[in-house]
Amino acid sequence: MEKIDITEQLKYIDKVKEINKDKNLKYYILTMGCQLNENDSEKLCGMLEEMSYKKTDELKDADLVIFNTCCVRENAEEKLFGKLGEVKKLREEKGTIIAIGGCMMQEDHIVEKIRRSYQYDVIFGTHTIHKFPQDLYNAVMENKKIADIVDIDGEIIEGLPIKRNDNIKASVTIMNGCNNFCTYCIVPYVRGRERSRNAKDILEEVQNLANKGYKEITLLGQNVNSYMVEENRKAKKEGIIQEKNEINSFAKLLRAVSQIDGIEKIRFVSPHPKDFTDDVIDAIADCDKVSKLVHLPLQSGSSNVLKRMNRKYTKEQYLELVDKMRKRIPNVKFSTDIIVGFPEETEEDFEDTLDVVRKVNFEQIFMFIYSRRVGTPADKIENQIPEEIKHKRFERLKKLYEDGIQKNNEKYINTVQRILVEGYSKNNENMLTGRTDSNKVVVFEGKADLIGTSINVKIVSEHMWYLKGERV
Repeated sequence: MEKIDITEQLKYIDKVKEINKDKNLKYYILTMGCQLNENDSEKLCGMLEEMSYKKTDELKDADLVIFNTCCVRENAEEKLFGKLGEVKKLREEKGTIIAIGGCMMQEDHIVEKIRRSYQYDVIFGTHTIHKFPQDLYNAVMENKKIADIVDIDGEIIEGLPIKRNDNIKASVTIMNGCNNFCTYCIVPYVRGRERSRNAKDILEEVQNLANKGYKEITLLGQNVNSYMVEENRKAKKEGIIQEKNEINSFAKLLRAVSQIDGIEKIRFVSPHPKDFTDDVIDAIADCDKVSKLVHLPLQSGSSNVLKRMNRKYTKEQYLELVDKMRKRIPNVKFSTDIIVGFPEETEEDFEDTLDVVRKVNFEQIFMFIYSRRVGTPADKIENQIPEEIKHKRFERLKKLYEDGIQKNNEKYINTVQRILVEGYSKNNENMLTGRTDSNKVVVFEGKADLIGTSINVKIVSEHMWYLKGERV
């Protein structure tokens, strides 16, 4: 895919920087949603700091406020509108600039509501994040509201400044968009169709991170294991012959990233079960750096519900895939996403979900109560599940999961785990923390010079949401 030339935007960065000279301006950013949104926010922060803004964690101190929105669940809307009401007074008192971006800004009804009822200076969508310096400049210089939203799929953007939230772990986006059109999901409508970054650009980014001392990389995409699928299909259609060694699949990309010195751990989110090919499974098995915790979104254990979700696999196929991975990948473990209360979900359907949870024994489950999203096919299904039933089913799933956590955690006691020391524990400033290959949080005693190193830790006790260890 053709890349966007950001030369013009770099000029606007310089223009805003000149305007802000010697003003000591501060920005506040609130990120809602997934790791892709967080990665977008890192780019926004990078641009803002190039424009001489300094980050603040105090909303009241901000001269510029950015809300980077998510539209996966309804409560995100409520959160945004609450925050817009909160900053109204701030804008009136000190002229704080309000910018709103992200997935929610690709929804016409949301943008219209903001225009009608809330104060703002800049609105930008998922496909125009790179134009934020220009939009900000125009809003400031012309003293007018800017709404920069396009409905196209967007293009690949390289070279934007980035301000990382961490100096040990980093996320690297490998593709944007989604072609799956699950009936409950708004993402394909707001992020566009799948488009993959050039492998050369991805590897350069990872290499630069390694050179700066980063140890762990998470590869990001709405559907990472369909990396380059669309591009390959287009090339075949146009009769383009690809080179034998070309990195044109997710499996090949995993192997290439694994070859980069300095990177010790590679994780990825999120794959789709229907696209989990044998070559990807082999790459996970063969590459020591690739985590053996596989995030495999289930969404529902009922084949009937999965069909209505347009997930394109059955309960049986999902379990067969799990079995295949267990045979091929030593010590593989699984995490997953589950939606409770999808329209027309029966008690039998829900029991199928519980059955899969018991059989797979997930290390982690990210559980969600189904939330209607305007513009999705599922929103139009008449037989919506009552909230009371959804919440009761959620609690049953939660209890089953939590019972499983304790049993899983007990298996770690007296084992030695290799962990990357991430820093001090948030809950105990006297303890260091890191994560196992299976993403279990481990806390242990140690000195600051261990931060950023990989060490062996013996697990001595388990707790619901973490393990306690001792250095060995």
